Amino acid sequence: MIEKINKTNEEWKNSLTAEQYHVLREKGTERPFTGKYDEHFGKGMYVCAGCGEPLFTSEAKYNSGCGWPAFFAAMDDDKVVRTHDFSFGMRRTEITCAKCGGHLGHVFDDGPKPTGERFCVNSASLEFKEEA
Repeated sequence: MIEKINKTNEEWKNSLTAEQYHVLREKGTERPFTGKYDEHFGKGMYVCAGCGEPLFTSEAKYNSGCGWPAFFAAMDDDKVVRTHDFSFGMRRTEITCAKCGGHLGHVFDDGPKPTGERFCVNSASLEFKEEA
């Protein structure tokens, strides 16, 4: 069981950049093809920019061409929470960090094998920890 982090909006604003706050706390989206991890393929781990929780490995990252970092699986099923999202007249599945509740992006069923899923994640919601 992951221990949850609870902060006030003011605490989040003080610990995140404006873009990170917009994405993680206000469910914003960065423009496609602008995020620093879209074309990034170093070896290591992607962690939540809000709380540092490990979320995705570089082994699960691939270039989907969608304009955002894409992964075919999370590190563990309990790391990412899935919620139905009907905003903007669309039917999607939102993904959030299980530890801090930060908005990561959405997951779709058009990904590669072995999962068939595409976790479409905002670069602003991630930090990369290079493999030593």
